[in-house]
Amino acid sequence: MKIWFDILTPKQILFFEPMIKKLGKTHKVLCTSRHYREITHIAKMRKIKLILVGKHGGTEKYSKLKVSLEREVMLSKLIKKYSPNITISFCSPDAARISYGLGIKHIAFCDSPHAEAVMRLSIPLIDRLLIPWIIPKREFTKYGITQNKIISYKAIDASIIVKNKTKTFKKNLKLDKKKTLLIRSYESEAAYAPKKEHKMISIIQKISNEFTNHNVLLLARYSSQIKKLKNKFGKKIIVLDHVVDNNEIFSLTDVFIGSGGTMTAEAALRGIPTISYNTIPNIVENYLVKKGLVIREVNPNRMVSLIRKLLKTNNELMKKKARSELKTMEDPYFKLVKTIENITQ
Repeated sequence: MKIWFDILTPKQILFFEPMIKKLGKTHKVLCTSRHYREITHIAKMRKIKLILVGKHGGTEKYSKLKVSLEREVMLSKLIKKYSPNITISFCSPDAARISYGLGIKHIAFCDSPHAEAVMRLSIPLIDRLLIPWIIPKREFTKYGITQNKIISYKAIDASIIVKNKTKTFKKNLKLDKKKTLLIRSYESEAAYAPKKEHKMISIIQKISNEFTNHNVLLLARYSSQIKKLKNKFGKKIIVLDHVVDNNEIFSLTDVFIGSGGTMTAEAALRGIPTISYNTIPNIVENYLVKKGLVIREVNPNRMVSLIRKLLKTNNELMKKKARSELKTMEDPYFKLVKTIENITQ
């Protein structure tokens, strides 16, 4: 069998990595992506071969449309020639359109029903949708898929990344202070991203002023973000200008401050004290808050007090809670394999 993965974000390559390797043992697998700073570097670190077609569309609607249309034309020629039996994506609109047009069965994963633009462009065209069990199916049926085509698995997507034991990192970061705070910037270029200046800036400002005796690392998403944040904060914090391996960066982190996305969930499931400034409210973040694995805080002053408290707290209970939660989660790979068998018979 020939399988096509279309992989569009850093989260997706880390999520799909173990599935690609397992399926690649008995099937022919083609992985495509687009020119995108973080994903190309992560693929190189992980030794995953990607065929890069097109690029990221940036923030403007016309640019997103133009780039997507151009990518679909180029990608359709490649996929027609490859002629896969099945497509697997994370609700890639390009993969959905091409697969539907060429009559290829398409299985998609998704934990982000809040990404309305992507949902509207992909959900009506896919054959099966695999989702975390904590997300009600009605969150997706409203976009045009019937409930019987949705399959739930008992896992948060970040758990697959945490459980992946691939060792790829070297200790490249040289930090000179005892404790390390890691801040993940918010998503600024997705269609669902807020269009105004975000509260993250004031949060970083406050943290950089209050924790001068700690390593404060900022992991940005885009080159434009890196440039902007370096100009704003100078040498007060370390704005990482290279892509880092998750295993390395989390092994150095004492407190994580994230926007509520995949890295927030990953830090929490690793047992790292985790604060979410909740850029885009979502069901996964809400679940982790209720479980006591993530603390939600958006006020800079209260966040500083919270960080001080977390730095002084013994973390063993948090790690134990995270391990316990992780053990309850299944590997969705097996449901994927069964789904492939069911729709290709």
